[in-house]
This record gives sequence, C-alpha cells and structure tokens, in this order.
Amino acid sequence: MSENTQAVLESTPPKSEEYGASSIQILEGLEAVRKRPGMYIGDTSDGTGLHHLVFEVLDNSIDEALAGYCSEIHVTIHSDNSISITDNGRGIPTGIKMDDKHEPKRSATEIALTELHAGGKFNQNAYKVSGGLHGVGVSCVNALSKLLRVTVRQNGKVHQLEFSRGVPMDRIIEVVDGVEVSPMKILGDTDKRGTEVHFWADEEIFTHVEFHYEILSKRIRELSFLNNGVNIKLSDQRSGKEEIFAFEGGTRGFVEYINKAKAVLHPTVFQATGDRLSENGTNISVDVSMQWNDSYNEQVLCFTNNIPQRDGGTHLTGLRAAMTRVINKYIDENELAKKAKVEISGDDMREGLTCVLSVKVPEPKFSSQTKDKLVSSEVRGPVEEIVAKTLTDFLNEKPNDAKIICGKIVEAARAREAARKARDLTRRKGVMDGLGLSSKLADCQERDPALAELYIVEGDSAGGSAKQGRDRKFQAILPLRGKVLNVEKARFEKMLSSEQITTLIATLGTSIGPDEFNVDKLRYHRIIIMTDADVDGAHIRTLLLTLFYRQMPQLVERGHIYIAQPPLYKVKAGRDERYLKDDVEEASYMMRVALNGAALLPKDGAEPIVDGDLGDLVEKYNRANAIMMRLTRVIDRAALSAIMTGVTLDLTSQEAAEKSAQALADAINEPSVKVGVRSDELSEKHALRIERIHHGNVQVTSIDADFVAGADYATLANSAATFQGLMGAGAIIRRGEGEKMKECAVRDFQQAMEWLRDEAERGVSKQRYKGLGEMNPEQLWETTMDPTVRRLLKVQIEDAIAADQIFTTLMGDEVEPRRNFIESNALQAGNIDV
Repeated sequence: MSENTQAVLESTPPKSEEYGASSIQILEGLEAVRKRPGMYIGDTSDGTGLHHLVFEVLDNSIDEALAGYCSEIHVTIHSDNSISITDNGRGIPTGIKMDDKHEPKRSATEIALTELHAGGKFNQNAYKVSGGLHGVGVSCVNALSKLLRVTVRQNGKVHQLEFSRGVPMDRIIEVVDGVEVSPMKILGDTDKRGTEVHFWADEEIFTHVEFHYEILSKRIRELSFLNNGVNIKLSDQRSGKEEIFAFEGGTRGFVEYINKAKAVLHPTVFQATGDRLSENGTNISVDVSMQWNDSYNEQVLCFTNNIPQRDGGTHLTGLRAAMTRVINKYIDENELAKKAKVEISGDDMREGLTCVLSVKVPEPKFSSQTKDKLVSSEVRGPVEEIVAKTLTDFLNEKPNDAKIICGKIVEAARAREAARKARDLTRRKGVMDGLGLSSKLADCQERDPALAELYIVEGDSAGGSAKQGRDRKFQAILPLRGKVLNVEKARFEKMLSSEQITTLIATLGTSIGPDEFNVDKLRYHRIIIMTDADVDGAHIRTLLLTLFYRQMPQLVERGHIYIAQPPLYKVKAGRDERYLKDDVEEASYMMRVALNGAALLPKDGAEPIVDGDLGDLVEKYNRANAIMMRLTRVIDRAALSAIMTGVTLDLTSQEAAEKSAQALADAINEPSVKVGVRSDELSEKHALRIERIHHGNVQVTSIDADFVAGADYATLANSAATFQGLMGAGAIIRRGEGEKMKECAVRDFQQAMEWLRDEAERGVSKQRYKGLGEMNPEQLWETTMDPTVRRLLKVQIEDAIAADQIFTTLMGDEVEPRRNFIESNALQAGNIDV
C-alpha cells in the first residue's frame, strides 16, 4: 500500500459522521430564527441586533402612520430593561383566520407573531408603502424574546396574547360551528384603538441585554423628521430621561438640525421633492435636502420608506450622479475652477456636505433583512432626474449661494491636490508606507493583526513602564509626546505635517485619506488608548478620538478602538491582595471580608444565622438596596422605602389603584408628599403620581402598572417579606472567635451590615489610584494590560448625529457652543485637578 493511499484512508471520516439524508434538518416555525438570529437581525453580541428588535416593532407603528392611521407612539425602556412600543393605529387584526392550516384555527395576531412571512404588507391594499416587506420582523422579535406580550385595542375590546420564546402561553380553545379556534384573551372594554408590544429580550440569544437610550433616540429622531404629524415619546424609566420627538420640516428640518452646531456656508437649504414613475410603472417619491458647512467631513443619511441605509444604494448613486453632472457643468460654464488650475472630483463636492435623502417606494428591494443597502435599480433614475432639474434651477436662481458652494468645492479640490503632494512627500520619506516606523515604537512579535494590539500611551515615562510591563509577544507600545493636533480645525495637508499623527499613521499601516486609507492593512486589530486619569490625559484621549472619528471612522465602526480602564482600588486583607474596578466592586469585596466569621442573632432566643444563610440574607438585602439606589432617580425614595416595609401595590384597575395610592400615602406620612392616580391616555394603564414639595419646588415621580408587574418590584416585595419582623429585641451581630470576638447590639439589618463593614475596614489596607503614573510595570500589567483580568472600554458610535455634534462643539472653532456646554455640564464633571 502506497503512502498516499494510506493517507487517504486515514483521512476518511467514520461512518457515524457520513453526510446522508439523515443529516438534513427541517427547522419548524420560529426555530430557524433562534438557530440563526444573525440572518434576521444582525449581530447578537455587539448590541446592533438587540436594538434592531425595537426598530422592527417601531417600524410597524410608523407604517400605520404612513397609512394615515397613527399619530401617537410611545416607546418605553422599563426599569427591568424590557421595552414596550404603544401606538394609536388600527391595531393588528384580532379575528380568527379560518383558512389557517393549523388546528385549532388561530387569531390573525397570533399568526403574524408566530409565522415567518406572514403579515399585511404583501399587497398594497392595507399599506401603499411600508418598511416591513418580508413578514418576518415582529415574528423575529417574538422568537428572540423570553417573554412577549401583545395587547390590541380594537372594536371596543382589549385583546391580549403572551408568548415565551415564540410559543403562545395560556391559550384559549373554543369550539365555534364545530371548529376549534384559539382567540385572543379579552381583558375588558375600551374606547381606544392601537397596539402595544412589550417584550423582554432573551439572554440565551443576546450576550448583553441592555438598551441604550442614545441608539433609540437617534432612530426616533430620524422617524420624527421623516414623518410630519407623528409624535413619538421616548421614556427611560431607568434614568427618568424622557423626550418627545415632534420635529417638522421633513428632510429640510433634519438638515438644519444636523447643522445647528456648525457654521453653514449658505443660508438657504437646497431641497428637491417630487414623484416620478419608474421603469416598471410604480410611483416613487423623492425628498432630498442639502446644505454645505465649513467642516471637512461629509454627512449623508439615506432612507427608504423611513428605513435607514447605512451602506447607501441606488438612491444614493442617483443623487451623486446628478450632483456631479450639474455642479461640474455650472463650474465649467462659469470658469470657476480655471484660475485654481484643478480638476473637480465627486469627493470635492461632498466636503462639508450635510444631506438627507428619503425615498418612498412601494416594493423596494434590499440586500438583506437588515435593509442596510437599497438595490432596487428602478429608483436611481427618478432620484437623478428630480435632483438634476431642481439643482440646476437652484444654482441659476440663487447665484450668491451657488458662488459660495462652488467656491467651497474648488477650495476642497485645491486642498486635495495640496494633500496629495504632501502625501507623496511623506511617502518618499518612508513615513506612509510602513518603512519609516518610529524608533519610539516597541513593536510586538506577532504578525497576525487579529492577535496583535497597540497601546497608545501618554509620554515617555508611561511608555517606559508599559514597555517593561507588556507581553512583547502580542502587545506593541507607542508613546506620544505632547498633545496631538486637533484635526477638527486642521486641513489634510496640515495634519500630515504633524509628527505625532504621521508616526501614528505609519504605525497603524492603513495610510490615510479617502483614496489611500485601507482598513485591511491595519497592523493591530486592538488599538488601546491608555492615558492618565487627569485633565491632560482626558484631553489627549479626546484628541485621539477626534482623529480616529474624523479621519479613520472605519476603525471605530469595526470596533478596533478601545480605552484602557485601570482599577480604582488596590486592597490587601491578610495575604489576599487584589485590584478592584470601582466603588461597587470594592463594596462587594469588603462585605465578603466582613462576613468571614460573622454571626447574626436576630432576636432574643433565636438561633444564630451564620455562613451561607447569612450570606444569602446579605445578597438579598444588597440586591434590593441596589435596586433602591438605581430607582431613586426616577421614583420617590420614600415610596420605595414604603414598598420595602411591606406596602403592597395593585394597579390592575382604577379602584385598586386608588386603594394603593391611599396605602402608599399613609405609609409615607409626610405633609409635603401627595399620592394620586393617573391613567396613560394611549395604553390606559394606571399609575401612581407622587408629588413632593421640596424647597418650594414640586418634584413629580410615578409608579406605573408595568413596574408593579416587573422584576424590580417583585425583588423589593420579596425583600420586604424576608426582613419584615426578622430583627427584634436583643438582636446582636458578632464577628470573630474566642478572645478576638467582638459583638454589637443592633436594631435592624442595615445597622448590622454597617457594623460588619466598619470592623472589616480595620483589618484591610487600601490604596486608591489617581492614574497610571502611580503604578510600576508589574502593577500596570496586573491591572490594565493582562488580557485575563483587564477591562477595556470599546468605543462605539451609538448616535452618529449626536457624536458629530459633540465633536463639533468641543473641538471646533466656535467658542460660544463650547462655553454653553461647559456651563450646562459643569456640575457633572469628575476627575478635576484642583
């Protein structure tokens, strides 16, 4: 037998692994979504897929608004990180669909939430245009939620269904005309209409279930501008933050909003609107607005049926084609570029451009379910035609604006040419091509970029410690001396003259500039900014983030930028020595130390509570206390304390809510506090309104029905049941044994915990760090650079418009907005050098 034959036989898999008919699996219903969620909603680990769930439900409400049936939408982030979206549209149909293939026959609502490709948007009778196209949106949300509750107000009744991971709960089975049917539960009567979807995302699917207010507000702001007449309220019950989005002006108002912190070059916003028939005879509506500012960055937002396309598509292609043709023609006819001796490119036209492009298409085609790119070929023609005609008229009718815009474009072309020469010069010197790596760079041995990381540190001193403390196999260190150039205020050619920036560009290996930058050449897939925790360190960090955000945004978008998070404490208890991230971790550690050898005698004659039982009590107490601390920003503390002492709340009806209000008021028993009942106009749910008069000001907080039905209230109520009556006369807390034993009489559990903590503090040495400069190389490795224990803060763009505005405000030329920002946020500032 030859060696080759032997190798083939040895590589043949055993029969148990053979690929045959039994290998083919059929995934039924929503099982496919749970098996491959990324196909439907995007990444389940970085937050994009999680927030996409909200957008899928929200888009259904917006489609009702597009159809003319919805004017009010409420989006609520509840204290337990669940989400509810409520509208006053027609409501999902609740009737039984008799041609349903399942037994029993089900309601149309259940079918829409449990069947892929089921919905009311496949014909144009119910919706002329819509964002939902494939009938998988809300059913995906259902599949990926551990619990989903849909409530429909329709035809004078309140209907409700509940699902767990896509499976209906507590189904009703009835026989109608000899046929088994499963209708929705009817909760009562109503004179309202609309749909409420309340869901809890499944931790089995998502790495982190935490909704970000900024991501949701960004999307809601877009929808508000693009849909005049729709009021959208976003409430965050975790922080008490609330906004009502009721913007007007369409794309024109949107552009003005984006440019409000910038210096615009021309006062008149260009706007082109119109309807055209496409090649296949469908009507396409176009609305685009543009305005140039004095920045060097382009900001173009594209939408189809209100759905954003971050990757553009055929509508953007049509817009750019029209711009290039019309503006080039105008510049040539007026010889505006002749003196500058430059050729105009499409990139020059987009420098400093703010543009919002919105199209309405009956049956658009996207590249994926996430709808990030429009691929409908018939859209390009109408967009190009409408923009070209309107832009030609705009330039001819407003010569002053035209002169300013074209002057900006010609100047951009001149700067581009100067930047090209500067780039060629630096390339000849070996800076841009990786041949001229800085002598200060301590490179790593790893040549696979995915495994390599670069620490950008502040100054040679910190750089020396980092070089000694690192793992040279995969960690590279680049010290930067002094402040990095503020690229928000600098043109490209000036940026290339900065030694720190050219050093950084050469180290990264990506080059820079719209034509030269190549993210695939990045030498390190983790770029970690490690600066001191003082004002100078924060400034350097901000300057570096400005550089990455403005000139290398792909590094941020792809998740390559991180910020080092050094610990706040180093503690030593006996032989145990460790670093602690923050005050919360320090408190948890100190309590573990305090419980060592502790015993609680809750009352005279009672058995002592020790070891695990005492630890369980402490954990329950701390969990409830943490909820109390978190919720005091949004709920009156006295009301939370009343719940902790056993006051039970019931908000299921008006009568029950009034009784709960009285019980809460009696428990608080303060003349300055009044408790009343209110009902939400959209959802009809009851809530307690708590008014507190403090120094002449009225502070209003509330407790709603969703909170009472949620996990936070259940934890507080359970804690109340545990600690009510636990402590009595003669209660003692003790710690230690024999001669070293100490004890103290206590009146309640909180006092017992405080005494234990004070006793533990006596035997612990603690060091609080102010910055990295206080750490030697070994400590730097142990706390901030060792991948097994370190914490890194990943830099992500949650709201591009808000991020753009904050960079413009803090790093731009205008002083007044920066002063206003400092004055309004001064009280929240930390790490101030005094």
